Amino acid sequence: MNFAGKRYWLVGASDGLGLALAQAMAAEGADVILSARDPNRLAVACGAVPRASAVVVDVANSDSINAAVAQIGKLDGVVFLAGVYWPMTAQTVDAGQLEAMCDINFTGCARVMAAVLPAMVARGEGHLVITGSLSGFRGLPGALGYAASKAGVMALAESLYADLRGTGVRVQLGNPGFIRTRLTEKNDFSMPFLMEPEQAAAEMLALMKTTHFKRSFPTVFSWLFRGSQFLPDWLYYRIFAPLKPRKLTEAKVKEG
Repeated sequence: MNFAGKRYWLVGASDGLGLALAQAMAAEGADVILSARDPNRLAVACGAVPRASAVVVDVANSDSINAAVAQIGKLDGVVFLAGVYWPMTAQTVDAGQLEAMCDINFTGCARVMAAVLPAMVARGEGHLVITGSLSGFRGLPGALGYAASKAGVMALAESLYADLRGTGVRVQLGNPGFIRTRLTEKNDFSMPFLMEPEQAAAEMLALMKTTHFKRSFPTVFSWLFRGSQFLPDWLYYRIFAPLKPRKLTEAKVKEG
C-alpha cells in the first residue's frame, strides 16, 4: 500500500505506539492527524512528526469525537490506539479505574468507529485499523478491566471486518504484546518479549501494507495466547491462574 498523500487520523498518538506509528507513516508520505486528550503532550508529539496536525479529542465524549470528525473532514484511514491501563485483580478492584478502562479502551473505540463509518461506507472506501492486545484472547489474572476491554475491541474489529468485506472499506486488527510505555511502567512483573514502541509500530505498519485482517505480535509470544483458546477450561486456568492457598482464619468453636 502506498501511503503518500493519504490522510490518516491516529487517535491516541501523543506518545508510545501511537506516536511511533505516526512517525513511521509520515516517513512513508502520509499526512497524519494526531489526537489525544492532553493538548500539551499533543503539541510536543506533533513537533516530532513531519506534516502532522493536532486535534484534541476525548474518546469518552461523543460530542468531542463528532466535533473532531467535522473539523478533520475527509479521511483515508483511521487508526485507534487510545487506551488506559492499571494492573488490577478482583481483590484490588477500583471501580473508577475499571470503568475508565472499559469506557476509553472499548466504548471509546466504538464511538470513534461509529463517527467515521457512515462517510466511508457511503464512499465505498476507507481504512479502519484497531489496536487490540494479546491479553484480549482470553481472561488473565491481574488484568481485570484491561483484558475485558481489549477482548471487546477485538470482537468489534471482527464484526466490522465481517460486515465490510468486499465493500472497499478495509478493516484490520493489530494485537501487540508488551510495549515499553508509560502504561507498562506500572507493571511490577516480568514482561517477556518487551518491545520498544518503534518495533511495535513497524509491526503495525507491516500489517497495514498487507491485505490481511489481523496480526498478533511478537509472533513467538503470540502463539502462547492464541494457543490458549484451544485449551479446555480446567487446563487453561491451571496453567495461567493456578489456585492460591486460602488464608486460614481463626474460628471460634462453640462447645456443647
